Amino acid sequence: MNAFPISTMLRALPVEHRERLMGLAREVSFPQGTRLFKEGGRADRFWIIRTGTIALDMHVAGRRAAVIEALGHNELVGWSWLFGPHAWCLGAETTSPVRAYEFDAEAVRVMCRADPVLGMAVTQWVGDIVARRLRSTRTRLLDVYAPYGSGNSR
Repeated sequence: MNAFPISTMLRALPVEHRERLMGLAREVSFPQGTRLFKEGGRADRFWIIRTGTIALDMHVAGRRAAVIEALGHNELVGWSWLFGPHAWCLGAETTSPVRAYEFDAEAVRVMCRADPVLGMAVTQWVGDIVARRLRSTRTRLLDVYAPYGSGNSR
């Protein structure tokens, strides 16, 4: 049995794939205010948050970075590592002290190429997260810019 607790996000993976992936994880911690990555930088790792929060942000010329989303416990931080050109689409900064599992992107991609079934499972897992975040961002943009909001009755 793996020594790591099972992340809610990783539950989407079959047990054997989850255990293999977690075998590559290392525990890390970051103080509040740590910049994990900048938009356009090389996406060479990703994280699953154990404790704390991380803000995803976007560079806005002449202004402070705009926060797009806040991520917390058990959430995946970073998906650009999986899809070429492996450059961050957003930036990320800790908004509290963070403990996380860190994964080397190249090691995970090598594992995925060597086992296409694992690769498909990881791609589906990350793709589902990207799709959910895209829908969420779309709704937030509609609430801000559309004349009648997103149409969601909250």
